[in-house]
Amino acid sequence: MCPQPERSTTAAEIATPSRRLVLTGAGGFALAACLAGCGAPTATATGAAARVTVAATEIPLGSGKIVGSFVVTQPTAGTFEAFSYLCTHQNLPVQQVSDTAIVCGRHGSTYSIADGSVLTGPATKGLTKATVTASGGNLTIG
Repeated sequence: MCPQPERSTTAAEIATPSRRLVLTGAGGFALAACLAGCGAPTATATGAAARVTVAATEIPLGSGKIVGSFVVTQPTAGTFEAFSYLCTHQNLPVQQVSDTAIVCGRHGSTYSIADGSVLTGPATKGLTKATVTASGGNLTIG
């Protein structure tokens, strides 16, 4: 066989990526973005949310307050509870805490300020409980 002469690569060929390289990179980027975005609510719902600190005096007696990604309540004097702020119906944040319930105004689900259980649906599962630690007049949740 006759040896083939070596072909030299031009500067334009080196600087221009192939179509396959561009499509592969774009597909990988789209997959990474989807996985990052799709996984965020689940991580929050399962307790991977960041810890937050709030003064105990900021939590109203017989009601509560949304703090970060948590709902912190004081159902009786000096007793503090905390729950994930994600409604279990569609995993979206609740909007308010009234004197009687934690309220998700999107579809009408309400939860107990004492234990996070469902008071009215369409949610069928209570809010995910979080840990509350009291120290020096502050509450750390998470």
